[in-house]
Amino acid sequence: MIMNKDTAKKTAELLLQIKAIKLQPNNPFTWASGWKSPIYCDNRITLSFPKIRNYLRENIADIIEKEYGKPDIIAGVATGAIALGVLVAQHLNLPFIYVRPEPKSHGRKNQIEGLLEKNKNVVVIEDLISTGKSSLNAVKALKEEGADVKGMVAIFSYGFKNAQENFENANIKLTTLSDYDHLLEQSLDSNYISEKELTILQNWRENPDKWKQL
Repeated sequence: MIMNKDTAKKTAELLLQIKAIKLQPNNPFTWASGWKSPIYCDNRITLSFPKIRNYLRENIADIIEKEYGKPDIIAGVATGAIALGVLVAQHLNLPFIYVRPEPKSHGRKNQIEGLLEKNKNVVVIEDLISTGKSSLNAVKALKEEGADVKGMVAIFSYGFKNAQENFENANIKLTTLSDYDHLLEQSLDSNYISEKELTILQNWRENPDKWKQL
C-alpha cells in the first residue's frame, strides 16, 4: 500500500537522481538470483545524502504514527535497513533492534540483536521489497520471540504479485513510500525513459523470472 501519490513520485525521483535506482532496459542487470532485470535498486546509497535520508526518515516515521500509533520498538531487517531503522527509531525516540537472516553460529547465537521483551508492539523497517521472503523471515523470527508485529514500512517495492500474496498469507500489513508503478510514472514524466522503454519495463514486471530482453 502507498500512503500518498505525491510522496511516492517524489521518493522515486530522489532515488533516480542519486542513482539508488538505475533503469537500463537496453542493458539489463543480472541479479544474484540469476534473473535478468532492467532495474537495479540499492537504497543504501541514500545514506550518503543527508537531505534524502532525512526525507525518508521523516516520511517513514509519519507513516508509522498514522498507521500504528507509536509502537514500543522499531526493528530493522539486516543489513539494508539497519541504518534506516536507527534513524527512524531516533526520530520517534524509540528503542531499536535488528534481525539477521539467520542466527549467528557462535556466541549467543542471536538472530535478533538488541533488547526485545515479549508482547511488545513492533514495526519493522525494510529498505526494499522484492518477493518479500527475507522480510517475512524477519517477521517470523520476531514473532517466535514473542513480539506483536504490527506491520512493515519500506522505502520501495517492485510490486511483484507473489510478494503481495506472501504478505497477505502472513497477515502482515506492508506500506511503502514508493513502488514500481509510481517509479515508471515519474521516470516517464521526467524523461528518464521513453515510451518504448516503458513498455519493456512493464513487461519485465509481469514475468521477471522468465523475462528476456527484446
